[in-house]
Amino acid sequence: MVEKKTIEVTDTTFNEVVQKNKYVVIDCWAAWCAPCNILTPIIEQLAEENPEIIFGKLNVDQNRKIPATYGIMSIPTVLYFKEGKLTDKTLGALPKKTLEGKIQKLIL
Repeated sequence: MVEKKTIEVTDTTFNEVVQKNKYVVIDCWAAWCAPCNILTPIIEQLAEENPEIIFGKLNVDQNRKIPATYGIMSIPTVLYFKEGKLTDKTLGALPKKTLEGKIQKLIL
């Protein structure tokens, strides 16, 4: 069995994960969302290729507080944090190359 490279994030654990890690990328998703399911393997690959970044998955159906806090109206939405501050946000099932560009920007 392959070890998952992403961690599950909830309304309860979100702030701790974002505050305690230098770089954090959070994928806001839901099980019924087809574009979310397209994005999942891309996020998993990026997590494997970028071990210095914490990649989290936040299920918006089970966690309502964080999506409301960040004004998430559609999914998938990916949030990018550097040193506890939101630096970027992307919407939709974007290609890996696009997400890699966002990650490079995050860690520079």
